[in-house]
Amino acid sequence: MYALVDCNSFYASCEQIFRPDLRGQPVVVLSNNDGCIVARSKEAKNLGIPDLQAFF
Repeated sequence: MYALVDCNSFYASCEQIFRPDLRGQPVVVLSNNDGCIVARSKEAKNLGIPDLQAFF
């Protein structure tokens, strides 16, 4: 049995759930090692913030 689960913006959505002050705000989640954007909220996507880019 195989399952494919698409967790679009999962980590950003979790941050917005546990931090209500972030709801409706653009949220990006960075990786630990190189600081690349690994998850974006819908608001961040609407601003045109690219995925998997280094954030400096």
